[in-house]
Amino acid sequence: MSKQLLIYESARPISKTKHRDWSVKTGDNYGFARSINSVPITAVEFPNAAREYSIVFTGKDDSLIPVVILGVRENENLYITPEDKIAAKYIPAFLRRYPFVFSSNDNGDNFTLCIDESFSGCNQEGRGERLFDAQGEQTLYLKNVLDFLKEYQTRFSRTKAFCTKLNELGLLEPMNAQIRPVEGGNITLTGFMAVNRAKLKELPADQLQGLVKTDELELIYLHLQSLRNFEMFLEKIGTNAAPQPQ
Repeated sequence: MSKQLLIYESARPISKTKHRDWSVKTGDNYGFARSINSVPITAVEFPNAAREYSIVFTGKDDSLIPVVILGVRENENLYITPEDKIAAKYIPAFLRRYPFVFSSNDNGDNFTLCIDESFSGCNQEGRGERLFDAQGEQTLYLKNVLDFLKEYQTRFSRTKAFCTKLNELGLLEPMNAQIRPVEGGNITLTGFMAVNRAKLKELPADQLQGLVKTDELELIYLHLQSLRNFEMFLEKIGTNAAPQPQ
């Protein structure tokens, strides 16, 4: 589950000098995500994502984040249709923000707005939304993009704090799934973690109460409920499997 950032092939800082005449035409074409098998989500996305995806955790220590599983093989996204649409009602914000992204060279103290210049919707023919107006000032479109990414970054930071708490409470455990495709062979999906229900029930009352007050207990149960989507997800490749503790 390490391919997420590969959707950005040529991310460059947006500048008035270079991109003054640029426009961006977006739509519902998500072919750029065809080769990624998971994407990060933020905590605020759990209620919507849990209806259609399996939410798990990956990484360790400061890099621990929640992701939704999109495929069981490398370079595979089973939610992308042959027409490059997403076969789900909810689209994670990580994908909706494309072709824009923040970059940072100082551990997140400051961010620079970038654009993937390889995105097919980038053009200088006026198709879609302009980044700068005739006076070289940011358009309302670009300002809205910037606001969206600022909010995303704030939510991502809060989500990492939630993951840190789960880790500190000792609630996460490695999981894997043994998958048997109908065409034969076996696939082992590894590299993710889930909350251990037994350990959750064993938490002291004060720690449970703390999770309730911050609504983090609700997030935990949304995560656990979402694991039921794993079987529905596996129907896409005609298999019969379920996640198991390692």
